[in-house]
Amino acid sequence: VQLQASGGGLVQAGDSLRLSCAVSGRTASTYHMGWFRQAPGKQREFVAVIRSSSGWDSMTSYADSVKGRFTISRDNAKNTVTLQMNSLKPEDTAVYYCAASRIYSYATSTYDYWGQGTQVTVSS
Repeated sequence: VQLQASGGGLVQAGDSLRLSCAVSGRTASTYHMGWFRQAPGKQREFVAVIRSSSGWDSMTSYADSVKGRFTISRDNAKNTVTLQMNSLKPEDTAVYYCAASRIYSYATSTYDYWGQGTQVTVSS
């Protein structure tokens, strides 16, 4: 499975940004897809996860810090996973990574594949 994240940039507080993760590989649809972020000097942290395409629903989960502002979704036809980020705050500034896991999880250690990361900077 290969992942390619894109869509980062510099925005002002209150703005929106849409991140995309292109997913390739024969078994890509069987993986649960997550977004994580890492701010300078901090550990990588969970942002959101969506259940694999082979699941019976598109169950999603979010970190408390982004709940109500961010939305994760997947387009199976286009093999992409999207993170829509609204009402951005300066504390959302980080490098954002998409990742794939066989386990529906919030833990970075359970993710098998990672994209290269895309920078999101939110100015106040």
